[in-house]
Amino acid sequence: MAKSLYIAAVEPRSGKSVVALGLMELLSRRVPKVGFFRPVIASGDRPDKELHLILTRYNLEHAYEDAYAHTHEEAREMTAEGQYGELLKSIVGKYRELESRCDFVLCEGTDFTRVSSAFEFEFNADVANNLGCPVLAMVNGRRKSTDQLTQAVQVARESFRGQGCTLLTTIVNRVDPEQADAVKQRFREEGAKEGPVYILPEKETLGKPTIGEIAAALGGRILQGDPDWLNRGVHDFKIAAMQLPNFLHHVLDGSLIITPGDRADVILVSLATVFSETYPNISGLLLTGGLTPEPQVQRLMEGLSKSQVPVVSVDTDTYTTAMNVSTVPAVLTPDNDRKIATALGVFESHVDTKELGDLIAGAPSTWVTPIMFESDLIERARRDRQHIVLPEGGDERILKACEILTRRNVVDITLLGNEEEVRRQIDLLGLRLEGIPVVDPARSEWRKEFAEIYLEMRKHKRIPMDVAWDAMGDVSYFGTMMVQQGITDGMVSGAAHTTQQTIRPAFEIIRTQPGRSIVSSVFLMCLEDRVLAYGDCAINPDPNPEQLADIAISSAETARQFGIEPRVAMLSYSTGESGKGEDVEKVREATRIARKQRPGLKIEGPIQYDAAVDAGVARTKMPDSEVAGRATVFIFPDLNTGNNTYKAVQRSAGAVAIGPVLQGLNKPVNDLSRGCTVTDIVNTVAITAIQAQSMKGA
Repeated sequence: MAKSLYIAAVEPRSGKSVVALGLMELLSRRVPKVGFFRPVIASGDRPDKELHLILTRYNLEHAYEDAYAHTHEEAREMTAEGQYGELLKSIVGKYRELESRCDFVLCEGTDFTRVSSAFEFEFNADVANNLGCPVLAMVNGRRKSTDQLTQAVQVARESFRGQGCTLLTTIVNRVDPEQADAVKQRFREEGAKEGPVYILPEKETLGKPTIGEIAAALGGRILQGDPDWLNRGVHDFKIAAMQLPNFLHHVLDGSLIITPGDRADVILVSLATVFSETYPNISGLLLTGGLTPEPQVQRLMEGLSKSQVPVVSVDTDTYTTAMNVSTVPAVLTPDNDRKIATALGVFESHVDTKELGDLIAGAPSTWVTPIMFESDLIERARRDRQHIVLPEGGDERILKACEILTRRNVVDITLLGNEEEVRRQIDLLGLRLEGIPVVDPARSEWRKEFAEIYLEMRKHKRIPMDVAWDAMGDVSYFGTMMVQQGITDGMVSGAAHTTQQTIRPAFEIIRTQPGRSIVSSVFLMCLEDRVLAYGDCAINPDPNPEQLADIAISSAETARQFGIEPRVAMLSYSTGESGKGEDVEKVREATRIARKQRPGLKIEGPIQYDAAVDAGVARTKMPDSEVAGRATVFIFPDLNTGNNTYKAVQRSAGAVAIGPVLQGLNKPVNDLSRGCTVTDIVNTVAITAIQAQSMKGA
């Protein structure tokens, strides 16, 4: 079952608030703790009306600040500066914090008010995908024919699916009431194969602002009117510039009268119309120019207060005021019970709430994007903070990653290097890392103790003390010994060192886990919609069958650590029993050994990559396999095949390759590429912390 749903419109003024309100009513009856989230709101200075409505009406436990990630301005600046990926990560991070406290989160997309519709549509699709939310698509049915609506729904469906979204259902809102039945019949004839389409007719009162909304939008002062009066809907507005007889001819029921504040004749006659059985009831008076009636007129107005007509004063001139009124949108506010009841009535009368509730309950929740996976790494790492040592303390990328990790409270960090040089580099980069300890191995009080421990570990090699002393002056050896001695929980290195410089100390000091014959590696390959594990693509050039079986078992355990259900494909150039040859026999034997050592492990081999990943091919080549067509862990027969394949997938499919993640060591040490980015470092540190958590819990 999905834990969320994303309301996304394909054009402005679709009436998302009506649907959000109806869904919250539905979810509140089914789910104990419901949250509400918007990735982007209009402004940080003024409360977002949608958030205010939902949080207030449903007494949600989370704070207003927890229910959104960014303002339009912040999102625009980040996008303009080429930080679109960081914007999505930030939204996912904020959403995850809320999701962890809720059983279900209803998300509402942006309003199509500040940027191009094409960009905003893609943005909402990207956010929905990265939050792992199925989408409820909304189409604005206002002023569209039945054919136009049919086409608009089809375009919306194809557009969201084209972006890789899981489309749950579609709602067409604001349809002409006289046309609604014909539109419903058209979609009923289409059949259910595309999923249900719900049709909500236009309700005029929901599309009109109230006096209170207009007063708030224009910064007006209430001269007369109880709060209940301000909930009156404004059906249209009239500028009173004519003489009274002509003006009265144009007044309609629900009109807002706009007139200068010194037009006593218009003011008093407008208030008096309420007492007349022959004239329509106006909704209110809007006095312009910052002018207020003379005291004598105000006294008369007080006597007419039983008319219950609100009177509002604004500073702008009459023309500007009229223009401003014309742009005020209708909103739902928590204090307007009449409007809320109307909105819920429309939703519940035209949406099969049982059917929709069952759809939500049955929606799949298997989509995993790279940003989702990276966000989950950060969240898991910070649940139980570990202490990670970074030997390359003078590297600019390491320091920038260090600031991100400490600001997000992911891990505790110790840097290695010359303290003066490291602090100088931190200052030059303008980073805030005052609380981070910097240890210089050459001057550390631990160096002698570490050298003696290393000497004892390597006594079978008969190394002299001066060699042990020199080794502990090296940042990689010193950092590894910190992990071994429990001073830190893990180490990440390689930004400025070779793989051998990083892992050789680990082989000598930390060593392999009991039952593991070798240290190996996996890359976590984040594709568009899932995460796979590739092993071994970095360490062992040509493993024998026993070693290949070891790699498969270790890779399955690593995959499980990171939320990937292991279904292991032992890759070769042939599938099943069809192939012969030394290379195929090696994979076949490795599969037999792995099955014997781990009887419950889902593993298949030898198997070709296409049969492992493609369900159609799998049905032909291995129809009875639990792994074929559904593999999540791919074991390559040698380093040449593995390294080339992961790089080909990374570049051709646009996959994010996280790793190599080392496996088989007694304590976690991980290697970075010398071409790594700051994001790579952040991810690898989080992975190392999660490995440390797992080893402590084992």
